[in-house]
Amino acid sequence: MNLEYFIAKRLITAKDYKSSISAPIIKIAISAIAIGIIMMLVSVATGIGLQQKIREKVSAFNGQVIISNYDNNQSEVTISPISIKQDFYPKFTSVPEVSHIQAIASKAGIIRTEAAFEGIIFKGVGGDYDWNNIKEYLVDGRVPDFSKTINEDVLLSRFLADRLNLKVGDQFNTFFIKEDQNKLPNVRRFKIAGIFNSGFQDFDATYIIGDIRHIQRINKWAPNQVGAFEVFLKDFKNIKETGEEIYQQTSSTLDTKTIIEKYSYIFDWLELFDFNIVVILGIMIVVATINMVVALLVLILERTQMIGILKALGANNWVIRKIFLYNALYLILRGLFWGNLIGISLLLIQQHFGVVQLNPENYYVNQAPVYLNWGYVLLLNLLTITVCFLVLLIPSYIITKISPVKAIRFD
Repeated sequence: MNLEYFIAKRLITAKDYKSSISAPIIKIAISAIAIGIIMMLVSVATGIGLQQKIREKVSAFNGQVIISNYDNNQSEVTISPISIKQDFYPKFTSVPEVSHIQAIASKAGIIRTEAAFEGIIFKGVGGDYDWNNIKEYLVDGRVPDFSKTINEDVLLSRFLADRLNLKVGDQFNTFFIKEDQNKLPNVRRFKIAGIFNSGFQDFDATYIIGDIRHIQRINKWAPNQVGAFEVFLKDFKNIKETGEEIYQQTSSTLDTKTIIEKYSYIFDWLELFDFNIVVILGIMIVVATINMVVALLVLILERTQMIGILKALGANNWVIRKIFLYNALYLILRGLFWGNLIGISLLLIQQHFGVVQLNPENYYVNQAPVYLNWGYVLLLNLLTITVCFLVLLIPSYIITKISPVKAIRFD
């Protein structure tokens, strides 16, 4: 083993191959390994990061399971109310995976200012609303307090605030159309308590968040009537199973829908990222492996005389193959070192400074999110080492075909 290690170390010493034919091939192989791991780290970290960020964002503004009345007919606007006197409210004890449940209601309206107007959906929430889910998207002002008396405070999106030329502290009129179109619309005057920017265009361009009691009064509902319930889960991974369990535990007059069903076009798009990540990983590993195979073959051909001498001295084929495999492993580790150093540095820069910006209309986020998990980093490195090393066993087999006599005379 010491002899094998010594010879392998001699092979990979810079002085030994610096001026040789294999020098540029070895540099290309190391670069290929480094570039490959950089691409794999970036694709996995940003791909998973984007999936998680969009899931969190959609969940924050909609819950993960929505319980509504069948009469609402899949409408974004509440048509018929639900009583809060349910077995699952305010604590959904029958389903352990549920972490929180909150009552909401929604109604269509029009915001009118002196210079512009916008159609909106007023999302009414109450004292049970968990503001922690959307606080990170608050860019100005504060979140309203609806736990006490009814008030006119609302949250408005940056998108609507810019279009209507409004800011925190401004007041505006909102017209709510009655079901009987012959009657005049209800008018409510609201005050902007805070401005949020989710980057989720479907929500930012449509919703404002205010006190649910305004909708109850406009619709002439009782204080114990709401439009729907938003349910939050402990683990998003089990959303389909938990959604089905919630459905079984609710009344036959109520419908349940997961956000995966409600926003199927978003989650179908997110699933494509898994395929893209697998394709990138496959391509990068193939490219790195091919370069390592070429480098190993060049080393073997360049050291043909040495192989012949070692065989003449009594070294068997497997001992000589291990010498070259040790050499190849060193080159792989060297490429992985620089690849990890550069790749992780780039990801940390993006994570802390958000250098790479994205169009929220296309990606639902303002900047490329990063999910840096050391388990994934280690797994990618082990995968690269294992695949490359196993594939390199094939070209190393050429050593067994080299004759000592011909090899010593080889020039």
